[in-house]
Amino acid sequence: MIDKEKLKRRFSRNANQYDKYAKVQKKMGDVLIEKIKSTKCRYKNILEIGCGTGYVTTALFELFKDSNITAVDIAPGMINHVKSKLLDKRVEFICADAEEMDFDKKYDLIISNATFQWFNNLENTLKKLADTLAPGGFMCFSTFGKNTFTELKKCYQKASVYFGIKDTIYSSQPFLSLEDYKKICSSIFNEKFTLSFMETYEYEYFNCCKDFLYSIKKIGANNSQKNIIKVPLDFIDKVIDIYDKDFKKDGKVAATYHSLFVFISKNAV
Repeated sequence: MIDKEKLKRRFSRNANQYDKYAKVQKKMGDVLIEKIKSTKCRYKNILEIGCGTGYVTTALFELFKDSNITAVDIAPGMINHVKSKLLDKRVEFICADAEEMDFDKKYDLIISNATFQWFNNLENTLKKLADTLAPGGFMCFSTFGKNTFTELKKCYQKASVYFGIKDTIYSSQPFLSLEDYKKICSSIFNEKFTLSFMETYEYEYFNCCKDFLYSIKKIGANNSQKNIIKVPLDFIDKVIDIYDKDFKKDGKVAATYHSLFVFISKNAV
């Protein structure tokens, strides 16, 4: 279960430096924008869930000159940051948790980049968005898959064994697989919708594990779960030591990002 208040604070605190470290998230956003371009449609009313610093918002704003964009983000710091560089009557910014929102209009395009992994009730949110998508509309989102940070997970497991910790210590919130998303989406989106899916892998390289963990912290994406199990004070030091020993090659350590993409078209009638 994600602690949304903790999530707000962390993303708000790191809004000004997010873009410097969010290289993979930007690549994921680029994939969504290119997919939207390939539809060759003009979308009048657009909803973006988790607009963050406005990387995707700005691309949409420039791509669709006559469209209205509703950009939602849970973190006040993110909303303030994007408003400082994109303030136009065609864009409405809303600071809110999309999972708690009731949408009172239909949207021709719904897009979300690297956000769905923070949802506590994915199925209900997808059902709501399915109802919010206008006939003939298009919805696409990216998120992180179960093999994200696989190296870090293995190090947490080894450190747990070292300290004799029997409970599972999570390095991050549990991520779903592409098959999980296929199953969930197939149960929600009926014959009125056409679904397609894609997954990719990206790897980032750092001088050491500490640099990797620092990069996660600087985008506010460190573990925001509720009820985190207490560990010995030197647990993380042990994780770092294991990571640097097990995953350093040619002077660098790798971090895996498993990216998932879901594309949903709604029939016109």
